[in-house]
Amino acid sequence: MSTATDRRAPDDRAVPGDPSTPPGGRPGRDALSEMSNPHRARMIKDVVARIVMWGAFALAMVPLVWILGTVVGKGFHMLTTATWWTGNQRNINSDDFGGGARHAIEGTLQMVGFTALIAVPIGILTAVYLVEYGRGRLAKAISFTVDILSGVPSIVAALFIYAVWVTTFGLGRSGFAASLALVLLMIPVIVRSTEEMLKLVPNELREAAYALGVPKWVTVVKVVLRTAFSGIVTGVLLGIARVMGETAPLLILAPYTKNFQRDLFNGNFPTLPMMINQDRGDFALATAAERMWGAALTLIILVLLLNLIGRVIAHYGSVKK
Repeated sequence: MSTATDRRAPDDRAVPGDPSTPPGGRPGRDALSEMSNPHRARMIKDVVARIVMWGAFALAMVPLVWILGTVVGKGFHMLTTATWWTGNQRNINSDDFGGGARHAIEGTLQMVGFTALIAVPIGILTAVYLVEYGRGRLAKAISFTVDILSGVPSIVAALFIYAVWVTTFGLGRSGFAASLALVLLMIPVIVRSTEEMLKLVPNELREAAYALGVPKWVTVVKVVLRTAFSGIVTGVLLGIARVMGETAPLLILAPYTKNFQRDLFNGNFPTLPMMINQDRGDFALATAAERMWGAALTLIILVLLLNLIGRVIAHYGSVKK
């Protein structure tokens, strides 16, 4: 006669050493269900995390799409006019329709380009020093200074340059003075982003180069910087986007002009943020509002184009695996 323990399900297997195994030698069905609970809990957590992530993404996209839709809807009309890309705002009053933004586009690109020309080398070299060479008090002091600059408001940077450039040295306000203030805002962004990209480069690459007898500075230039090139370009683009739309330094250091002005060192200077700001008091007028929305959309397009160009450069300039 067979006992009760012989009438077991064929798929029940004994788990040696398992406390849930009954005296008969094989676990019961309750024990098997308990063993599957951790896997089920992980699946539930994964689903909940995905829902929260996509919900947060959708919530963040709502204001972005709303802003872009508003700017495009109200400013696209100005971009389709014949004079927008070729003319300026000379002799155009707040209640007059028309005029162009070429002077402000050229001024913005010139000022941002000059700012990048100063800030990018300083930021990248500072990051290289902190990651590859920096030790001791000097490195700590530099890192602390960068942290301070990261939190400085744009108006404070503008006032500092005004106190040094205009008050102390007695020089006039100009696009160059505004560029100096923008440099203070752009450097910490480039330093921190480049520093993080350099830290992501595996140490094995450095050690392999050193084992071949390659000097350290050659290793940094040929191996480390080339490996992190794509991330460095992204950091530079973040810095450019950070300063391209700044208004406070321009209000204090570079008064707006409606004419073409290509001399960065003398006189008032035209920029897109100041073009948006010029008619703010007459925003109720349809013509002034259209120019403001058009200038805002033009600024967004410039930032987008610069990011696309940077992505292309980073793609073809990075190390291929």
